[in-house]
Amino acid sequence: KSGIGGKQNQRDTLRSLGLKRISDTVVKEDRPEIRGMVSTVTHLVTVEEVD
Repeated sequence: KSGIGGKQNQRDTLRSLGLKRISDTVVKEDRPEIRGMVSTVTHLVTVEEVD
């Protein structure tokens, strides 16, 4: 989903995660900081575990 029309902190979080466009994919290390960022935008992103 798009961050357009969302709150500024949610748009900033998406940028910090490296998500700039719809359908962007990033791989991040499982860290508490990343989990916290993802929790603020759970309605906008899909999280999957990669082996």
